[in-house]
Parts: sequence; C-alpha cells; structure tokens
Amino acid sequence: MDPIVLLCVLGMNIMSLVTLRAASDSFKLGTWYFRTQLIVTAGSLVVMGIIMLLDYDAWFRKLRWVLDAVSIALILIVKRFGTGSSGNYNWIQIPGTTFSVQPTEFVKILFIISFALHIDAVRDKINHPLSVLGLAMHGGLICGMVLWQGDTGMALVYIGIFGIMLFGAGLSFWYFGGAAGAGLLAAPKVWNHLSEVQQNRILFGFNPDLDPLDKGLQAIASRNCIIAGGFRGAGINGGTKYFRLPAGQSDFIYAIVAEKFGFFGTFLYLSLIVILIIRILWIARSTRKNYASYICIGIAGMFLIQAVENIGMCLALIPVVGVTCPFLSYGPSSLLSAYICVGIVESICTHRQKYYFEREEA
Repeated sequence: MDPIVLLCVLGMNIMSLVTLRAASDSFKLGTWYFRTQLIVTAGSLVVMGIIMLLDYDAWFRKLRWVLDAVSIALILIVKRFGTGSSGNYNWIQIPGTTFSVQPTEFVKILFIISFALHIDAVRDKINHPLSVLGLAMHGGLICGMVLWQGDTGMALVYIGIFGIMLFGAGLSFWYFGGAAGAGLLAAPKVWNHLSEVQQNRILFGFNPDLDPLDKGLQAIASRNCIIAGGFRGAGINGGTKYFRLPAGQSDFIYAIVAEKFGFFGTFLYLSLIVILIIRILWIARSTRKNYASYICIGIAGMFLIQAVENIGMCLALIPVVGVTCPFLSYGPSSLLSAYICVGIVESICTHRQKYYFEREEA
C-alpha cells in the first residue's frame, strides 16, 4: 500500500475530529457530531482495508453495466423518496434510525469506475466524433440526472470529474474549447430564462454582501470566522464567531479550522489535500492498467473539485452549493465514500506487481 496516501487521509481526518470536539459547544447536539464522526471513521477504515485487499480488476470489468444501472436506480430512489430541508431533498432516511445517507456520494464512485471502463474501451480512437458522442452521452446522463434530482452542488462535482477524466485520457483541446465556446454563447439565453430568485441566488452567491441577512448570511459568517482567526488562531478553546455559523460542522468546518487554528491550521489542511491529490496522480501514472489510471485520475479530480468548491464558498468567493470538504467536514456518507475511494486507490497500488507483465500502453 502507499503510506503517503494513508498518512494524508489520517491527518485530515484527525483535524476533523479535533475541530468537531473543540467546537462541540456551539452545536445543539453537543459532542454528538464528534462521536458520530469517530464511529464512522473507525468503520470507514475497516471498509477501506477490505477494499484494499480485493483485486479491483477481478471485479470492475464484470460489473460495468451493473454500476450504471445501480447509479440510475439510486438517483431515481432519491428523487422519489428523498428527504431533507431548505429545498435540498438528497438524503434517504434509514428505517428505524435517526440516520440518513446521501446516495449521490456513492454514485460518484460508481460513475468514476464505469466511465473509466468506457474511456478504456475507446482509448485508441478517443478523439473520433462517435467516441466523443458516446462518452458525452454517458457523462451527460449521470450528470443530468443528478442535476434533475436537485443537487446542484454535487452535479458540479460530477461535471468536474467528467471533464478531468477526459482531459487525463487525452481528449483533444478542440473539444474542450468547443464546449467552452458553446457554454459562453448559451449563457445569456440561459440567464434570461432563469427566474428572479435563481438569478439572485447566483448574484448573492458571488457577492453575499448584497443580501447579508438571507442568501449571503452563511458566506459572511464564514468569512468573519476566517478573518477572526488571523495567523495564529484563537486556540482550541477560543473563538466565538463560529457560534453564529450555520452548518459549521459540515459545509463550513474549514472556517472553524481557520478561526481556531489560524493560518497554520488551514495551511496544514491545504498541504495534506494537495499532497494526497499529487500522490494519487503519481499512482495513476505508475499503475499497470489503463482504466485503473483513469479511476485514479477521477478520484483525484473529485477531491480537487470538492476542496475548491468548499473552500471557495467558505471564503465567500463562490455561491454556497452544499459540498463537503474531503475528510474534514462532518458527514457519514461523505466520509465513508471518501474512504472507499482511498481503498480503491490502495487496491490499485497494492496490485501493481500482479499485473507487472500486463502493462498496457498509456
């Protein structure tokens, strides 16, 4: 296994637990978030270890179509039976318990694997228009269904994964340029068809000071926490700004880290997530199976997109879209799915020697 990947993940996870414990007084449920995160961490480590020991190639190639079918089924289930609040009905309540799961967190994994297999199947002619059309239909179906289900933030993550995996597979820049140009041309027409409420959400998202008591409240409170932390931070028992920060334990935990541990705490997290992404990309480069490389690229892209989105909204630079910070935010579904991804990466790493004489051309 790759020890650097594991150390980075454990470092970020420990930061999460320390922050949740230190800020437990501000949450209505006290230490409940900390205890739940600790239990989920223990279970996730076990799941990661099991996946790491499995031979990924023996399973993934047989399950390609099953993965797509399960993904579509899970999204449809959430659309029909999803629960939540504030217009986001993205969770499924586990019968007989107070816990909920967010299926789209796990659909990400299925999508990355199935899309990697699809790319591998057309690798030799990936820039052929028919190949691009097929890949676009595959990615567009899943991304579109997530957006239709109502999870805009997660849909942006899926779109980012889709683009990064195609870039890593060697898709021509002309296709990316064409897609960007089409998006720019369509933007004015799309904007005119948005309702006033939707337009205000976007405008206030990029400039929360325009609506400080409603749409911009979370972003402004988060920014105030980061400002209050300064360079040294208020200390593990210090700080008061985070008391007024909604969803501080999940979407905005980065702001609490900034207030309590200052620049040092945020820099430590950024260093760990960057090292993790670079290391996963290194594994992608050295693995023996081409589609395994694409899986690693997709997972690295997922961590990158989520970190950028979450930190961006904590800094009040982009609209609040409800995306968790990898290994830092509270969230059983988010944490478990992240550890599953790490387990897959470690499985690819541990089985490199088995396929030493089967190296496929990248």
